[in-house]
Amino acid sequence: MGRVAAVVLAAGEGSRFGGPKQRLLLPHVLERVAASPVDEIVVVEGAYPLEPSAAGSTPCRVVRCEDWRRGPGASLRRGLGALAPDVEAAVVILADGPELAPEAVERVVGAWRSGAGPIVAASYGDARSHPLVVERSAWDDVPDTGLRARAAVLVACDDLGHPGDVDRPEDMTGDA
Repeated sequence: MGRVAAVVLAAGEGSRFGGPKQRLLLPHVLERVAASPVDEIVVVEGAYPLEPSAAGSTPCRVVRCEDWRRGPGASLRRGLGALAPDVEAAVVILADGPELAPEAVERVVGAWRSGAGPIVAASYGDARSHPLVVERSAWDDVPDTGLRARAAVLVACDDLGHPGDVDRPEDMTGDA
């Protein structure tokens, strides 16, 4: 099977948080992504430039999305466009999910590799969430709103704990 890359979306302005939450959360998210079965990691910045130290000790490439205001789909298109031609699928990960289980990435990638479909998403309590695997054949025409409207095969990850969704400072856990 071909290479799988992670695209970490960290381009938002964090308006509900009150500032650049990705600067706080990204190192935690990247540690977890690095412990999963991906061959490379691309981080998409936008509203705020990320300092070189934002990745902590995790090797990754940072690309800038100038049109991040258009929505998460713009950031995703930028991240997908930065991947090498031999990457067959991308794992989409949000920078504001510091509790991401590397096993969730492994589970959705495994389902994709087993032929589950072109888009495979983790589910928690029957609700679609992240991580999300998107094979190259589904990279065209990503809407500005992202891939939420596209059908996905759901892979239960309830036993791994939800990756989190830090929108406000009070959403932070002790680990992040």
